Amino acid sequence: MAFWDGLLRSRSAQFDTGSAATNSIALTKRRPTVSLTKQGAATGHLRVNLSWRMRTSDIEGRSRQSGLLRHPFKLFQPDVVQAHTQGMVNVDLDLGCLYELADGAKGVVQPLGGFLGSTNEPPYVRLSGDDRFGSGSGETIYVNLDHHAEIKRMLFFVYIYDQTPAFDRTHALVTLFPSSGPRVEIELDERAPQARSCAVFTMENVKGELTVRREVKFVYGFQAELDRLYGWGLQWGRGYKSKL
Repeated sequence: MAFWDGLLRSRSAQFDTGSAATNSIALTKRRPTVSLTKQGAATGHLRVNLSWRMRTSDIEGRSRQSGLLRHPFKLFQPDVVQAHTQGMVNVDLDLGCLYELADGAKGVVQPLGGFLGSTNEPPYVRLSGDDRFGSGSGETIYVNLDHHAEIKRMLFFVYIYDQTPAFDRTHALVTLFPSSGPRVEIELDERAPQARSCAVFTMENVKGELTVRREVKFVYGFQAELDRLYGWGLQWGRGYKSKL
């Protein structure tokens, strides 16, 4: 293959590729879309995972002071604390999905309200559970793409349940794990100190082709504001979680 052929192919790519070792695709502002159909990943169960870490200023300060004498090069490296316990982190990120099926049915799958969904019957989307502390496994939504012909569009979003605007202190990552092919990663890497919700990505079925598009749009409200932004037309009310 000639050098110019490789150059032209790289320019026509619709996404940023990760390293061969990680086998991942990173969706960015510059390359926001990927076709699951063209990747051969439009069947089986798609796993969508939300995980997050947080910077905690008090812990960060203590760990840096104790470690700089032994590892001076850490001065130039931010100290990120994994969010595992309630004592360290008081932010509860939730993963949700607005869906619209080909027959016009619309709804939401999310922890709040217990709308967990189902993969074997409409809406073919199911939430695995509610992670309140940012554990290593995070939160996961499964989509049964064997029924992709019955799916019109979906919007996956993240919101902060406890109303504390903290996206600027939270390092969140949404990862799509198709049944085959490379995983797709979307970082919530933009600074939005006052935002309480974020539209992460859309998945649309256009003439049989299933396409994922990075959104990463932060809003100051919750699901109702995301609904208005993307024209879902659902009725919303205030919900609460049970205490642990």
